[in-house]
Amino acid sequence: MGITFYEKERIFKLDTPNTTYLIGIVGKLGFFGHIYYGKKLNGIEGAWELLRVDEDDPSLWDEEAKYRVLFLNRFPTEYSSHGVGDYRESSIRVRTKQGHNAVLLTYHSHRIIEGKPPLEGLPATFGQEGKSDVTTLIITCVDKVLNLKAELYYSVFADTDAIARSVRITNENSEAIYLEKVMSGCLDMENKDFEILSMHGSWFRERYLERKKLGHGKYSVSTTRGGNCHQEHPFMALLAQGANQTMGEVYGFNFVYSGNFLIQAELDQMDSVRVVVGIHPEDFCWKLEPGEAFQAPEMIMTYSSQGLDAMTHSFHKLYKKHIIRSPYRDKKRPILINSWEAAYFDYDEKKLLDIARESAKLGIEMLVVDDGWFGNRYDDNRALGDWYVNEEKLKGGLKYLADEVNKLGMKLGIWMEPEMISPDSDLYRAHPDWAIAIPGRKPSRHRNQYVLDISRKEVRDHIMDMICKVLSSANISYVKWDMNRPLSDLGSAALPPDRQGELYHRFILGLYEMQQRLLDEFPDLLLENCSSGGGRFDPGMLYFSPQIWCSDNTDAIDRLIIQEGTALVYPLSAIGAHVSVCPNHVTGRTTPFDTRGVVALAGTFGYELDVTKLTEEEKEQIKIQTAYYHKLNDLVREGDYYRLASYWQNGTHDCFQVCSPDRRKSLVFYVQVKNPVSFPYQLSRQIRLRGLNEDALYVVKELDLTKEDESDDQQGGKALNGGVLMNGGLNFDWMWGDFQAKLFYLEQV
Repeated sequence: MGITFYEKERIFKLDTPNTTYLIGIVGKLGFFGHIYYGKKLNGIEGAWELLRVDEDDPSLWDEEAKYRVLFLNRFPTEYSSHGVGDYRESSIRVRTKQGHNAVLLTYHSHRIIEGKPPLEGLPATFGQEGKSDVTTLIITCVDKVLNLKAELYYSVFADTDAIARSVRITNENSEAIYLEKVMSGCLDMENKDFEILSMHGSWFRERYLERKKLGHGKYSVSTTRGGNCHQEHPFMALLAQGANQTMGEVYGFNFVYSGNFLIQAELDQMDSVRVVVGIHPEDFCWKLEPGEAFQAPEMIMTYSSQGLDAMTHSFHKLYKKHIIRSPYRDKKRPILINSWEAAYFDYDEKKLLDIARESAKLGIEMLVVDDGWFGNRYDDNRALGDWYVNEEKLKGGLKYLADEVNKLGMKLGIWMEPEMISPDSDLYRAHPDWAIAIPGRKPSRHRNQYVLDISRKEVRDHIMDMICKVLSSANISYVKWDMNRPLSDLGSAALPPDRQGELYHRFILGLYEMQQRLLDEFPDLLLENCSSGGGRFDPGMLYFSPQIWCSDNTDAIDRLIIQEGTALVYPLSAIGAHVSVCPNHVTGRTTPFDTRGVVALAGTFGYELDVTKLTEEEKEQIKIQTAYYHKLNDLVREGDYYRLASYWQNGTHDCFQVCSPDRRKSLVFYVQVKNPVSFPYQLSRQIRLRGLNEDALYVVKELDLTKEDESDDQQGGKALNGGVLMNGGLNFDWMWGDFQAKLFYLEQV
């Protein structure tokens, strides 16, 4: 594993545990192209033939070659050019002082280093401290006419089949150059009758999976909303014909960025496929002064020859070990109860303490005070930006509340929305120019709020000073950082006219700086990111917070589809999942309490309800659920995830499995959404498991989340062969009614 340069062949070979990526340099002019990405190769003999170039082609040696345009338009370039003859999607576009935009980058030099340099101001993957588990190739290429240098970074990891890529552009000219497009990576390859797998949605139905045939032309997932995006997700996979969960070739792409993005697959007239990943070029223009550099965010790509499960494992391993940095990464998170669905804005310290006292009796470990604790915030029409405690509403402030909650053995957390400002706020009245707006145009409101211009240092400093003062005033253990509207009316009072195109990206850089400052000043803080639910669930946010609120839709049945899409890429330990009251506040659906518990246990686990209004039976079930969380969460957090059945696809039931890394323990989650029409004639179901030791014996126990003593009325407990469970299946009875759940625990004997 690692990176090798074959000098004679002029080939770079990048090896992960199970894959190989090949890049070749051809001709005197220094064109460098993609040769191969797939199953691991033991050698490179014959690899040049895959590049499909004639070494005697004059286009490789002569800048005035007769068919130069034809060559550029078919060459599988590693970082595509613009305006010189390659008419497929470009990776970079510039504008010079003279108004020209052509770019042609050719190979200049390279270096291979142990470890991985950080990306200035940006979240990025990293090697584990004290381990030589990552190697990086840096290819330097130049446009000699523009005096523009591009450094292409490729990092491979010893423990996962993922490659991290990014690009750094430096202006070595004597004049400024405007970057109008900078992709983080490009991949050219032959078509394998690909299908596209992507995620789409809206508020309340984030990350619904969609699979469709890749036809000629361009297919993209993207956003220009500035960061709050439920509609598209920065992920795409290409699936070769016949690929499924366990079989077939899959190429997966994910973008480590929280702002505007573009992931695009293009099938051209020669049946070649080009994928580009990067910042969306719409409304993007970055002025690069002489000597300055621009760092593009990181993209992640992975290849699997064993279907979607192997792709998922690569992403999960990478993010659990190489992107999440929180001290909570490898720990159980406290079981929390959030005040939002319990009380909305209608609470005071008495109401909150009533909830806390009852929660403490049930095994809940943290009270989170959601929206409404600050300024004049009695509804969502005011006070965003006024980050000081409303002591008329909370007598004694957060200090009193935290002290009283701590006496119960619980922790305290709070909600905030630092990137936003209400027109009806002290902050807006004092600094109206701090809101993003275009001069002479009244900015559009959404949720009756504007967006703060956090590209400005004085704005960031003011907001963070207020927030840090609040967090220092009491023993606050958790912050939920929300962002409830997209960006619009793009204008900054602090940027000159020729830099207004930098605002989108500078906004995201400002966000990252604010969250880093928060963690620097409060290193033990548990940060959970959120954006109108799950609108900002991306690897960039995971770099700062080990968990992200998955969706404002807490309905357990709807969550099956939402959490399936999320878990395709992101580890279960990152998925904010809670039990809420029924009928559900938005869907109106009533689901059994134990089913809600089973679904939420496949995430960070917590509650969204008023425990003081529950029945005694429901309170007893909370005690059982919280006890099971402590028994099972290490396995959920650390285990490998397998998708066994998909409610999204079959419309009747959902099933997934988690196996410990040593394969000795496993959990199987099953939800029967619809009672089968064949009932009662078909009395059982068989689900083929995965990830077990084939020759081992496993004791299978059905866990009953309605009874404290699981030994009573327990189905299972027999020792079953791992091979039988995987090839034959786990057999269990159908359940009476809709929305029923089962949870099985397996342990090797």
